[in-house]
Amino acid sequence: MSILARPEFSRVFGTFGLNGADAERAFAAAIEVGYRSFDTAQMYGNEAELGKVLESCGIPRAKFCVTTKVKPDRMNERDFMPSVEESLRLLRTAKVDLLLLHWPPGDGEVGPSLELLAEARERGLAAHVGVSNYTVAMLRTAAASAAAPIDVNQVEFHPLLDQTRLLAGARELNIPLAAYCAVARGAVLEQPVLAEIGARHGKSSAQTALRWIMQQGVFAIAKAGTPAHIEANYAVDDFELSAAEMEEIAALTAANHRIVDKNLVPWAPDFD
Repeated sequence: MSILARPEFSRVFGTFGLNGADAERAFAAAIEVGYRSFDTAQMYGNEAELGKVLESCGIPRAKFCVTTKVKPDRMNERDFMPSVEESLRLLRTAKVDLLLLHWPPGDGEVGPSLELLAEARERGLAAHVGVSNYTVAMLRTAAASAAAPIDVNQVEFHPLLDQTRLLAGARELNIPLAAYCAVARGAVLEQPVLAEIGARHGKSSAQTALRWIMQQGVFAIAKAGTPAHIEANYAVDDFELSAAEMEEIAALTAANHRIVDKNLVPWAPDFD
């Protein structure tokens, strides 16, 4: 079972775009609301802020799940382990709870970086490991060859993107998905269907989108910078969408609105 499946870790606070004092305030507010799972990355440049807040919050470190991700240019034999050790120093911890490969290699050969990931786990630098932005074919390779079990595949997943094929493949391989860009960077707020369904439950469009993700067994990563939005994103386990409502929302995926593609990230793979 993925570490994110533990009830206290199933709602994940995203940290992309949060830095400096603003990040520290947001992280502290998230902890106050109840978040115990935090997602960061070497690329985000905020591991130090997260480490500082977690160390000073007064809650034992063992009560938290921290995910960080290795930068693509550090996924080589020379730089991989030193980069992870630097992340641990910034996060003020001896071991990260979940270590991910942030992107698959540009040449699509996932084997070498998966071996380095498994080695980091063997060295005790990470309790669990996983990947991000992997296609179904890459997941099959990882499942067949990885020396360490893959705990999660973190991908773009929201109501405006059809990820049916990826979700089916992940379920077949028993590798859970975690959703980044879970509210499509605000685009879900422009969808009347989400507003109408949310109103039936006394919830916002964003909360409805997060609930739709979670009811498919996908872990939703939600980022916010203000206490009100942080609290709203956390309050998504007290209602349930009906099968008809789930289908209504699923119809929106026909838009295939992908945010993170080769135009934004040139080394992105050919996604499913």
